[in-house]
Amino acid sequence: MMLRERISTDIKAAMKARETLRLSTLRLVNAAIKDKDIEARQGDNSEGVSDAEIQAILSRMIKQRQDSATAYEEAGRLELAQSERDEIEVIQDYLPRQLSADEVEAAIAAAIEKTGASSIRDMGKVMGALKSAHAGQMDFGKAGAAVKAQLA
Repeated sequence: MMLRERISTDIKAAMKARETLRLSTLRLVNAAIKDKDIEARQGDNSEGVSDAEIQAILSRMIKQRQDSATAYEEAGRLELAQSERDEIEVIQDYLPRQLSADEVEAAIAAAIEKTGASSIRDMGKVMGALKSAHAGQMDFGKAGAAVKAQLA
């Protein structure tokens, strides 16, 4: 089942089960997807966004919520920080399993070997290889720092 269909089905199930947090989070996800669909239709794409693009949207939503949770904690608003974390858990159900630290290191080493990278100037090639092979499975901000450390 495509990601878009799965989200729609889960919205209906959340309505029936009266799961307010899950329902509101999935509605936000659906709205973000529809926004990108509209953007895509302005170009030549009549299909809307692909599953890979939906995963990128979900990853951005998780990053936004992590930043918000951190800001709420620093301001002493723990209940709001917890609310953001609860939304993150719902959104993560629709992303592939995140790689462990060891798996990320192994993926970086494999990408460096595959691209033949030897210096920091080759970082773009390595990151491109990682993004194509492991989209949605790792935090590319942290991976970038690890790539830089291995190439330095």
